[in-house]
Amino acid sequence: APRGAPQIEVTFEVDADGILSINAVDKASGKAENIKIENNKGRLSEADIKRMVDEAKQFEAEDGHQRERIAAKNGLESYAYHAKGSVDEPGVKDRLAAEDVAAVKAKAEEVIAWLDGNQTAEKDEFEYHQKELEQVVNPIMAKLQQQGGPAPQGQTGPGPQVEEVD
Repeated sequence: APRGAPQIEVTFEVDADGILSINAVDKASGKAENIKIENNKGRLSEADIKRMVDEAKQFEAEDGHQRERIAAKNGLESYAYHAKGSVDEPGVKDRLAAEDVAAVKAKAEEVIAWLDGNQTAEKDEFEYHQKELEQVVNPIMAKLQQQGGPAPQGQTGPGPQVEEVD
């Protein structure tokens, strides 16, 4: 180095936590300085992490309740549309009495209309309406299966018959 220019030795170290340590030593005088730079921006403190974990535990039961409620709503909606669509299938519609088809369609449409206006209803309300719909649909579908007609999509019939041959 030119005469009169300070000679400074600078050391940079980054540890596992992302903390940068800078050490500077003037070789002529032996004077040393150091500084630590921490990147805390965007990081959560231990207190913030603990608070978030506690909140997650607090809302866990509520989340489970909402999950069950939405599953019941989706099940009812799916069953209502399936029942309504089943009685319109060509092989089914021809084998059922007109009043049975009308009864299933009317009850399914009633349930669908109720669902449209009650998206935030509770699980037991959805289950109640599903049971009401099943009380109308199941006897009619059972009657159809007893006639030997094709089972509507998604519903199983008696299945194939296997004959043993000697």
